[in-house]
Amino acid sequence: MAAICNVCGLPDELCICQEIAKEQQRAIISTDRRRYGKIVTKVEGIEDSAIDINQLAKLLKNKCAAGGTVKGRTIELQGDHKKKASGVLKNNGFNVEVR
Repeated sequence: MAAICNVCGLPDELCICQEIAKEQQRAIISTDRRRYGKIVTKVEGIEDSAIDINQLAKLLKNKCAAGGTVKGRTIELQGDHKKKASGVLKNNGFNVEVR
């Protein structure tokens, strides 16, 4: 027998909690200049714990072909990747705001 999600009441393979959480979040993409003139792309605003931030960071790093890290609930990518990151997030169902 399949496990049942506590939030939506559907079986785990049909669970829509993460999709609903994605639609409710507004991802804010911005760049920041660090030491020695290096540029870092920051993805903020994804606060829901239903979304696996580490898995999302891994996806962004792979699609942008860049290194990066997760600090708290903020994803940092090495380099200026606003366009690529916004495209990846939009394709995954997030609302995106580029600053």
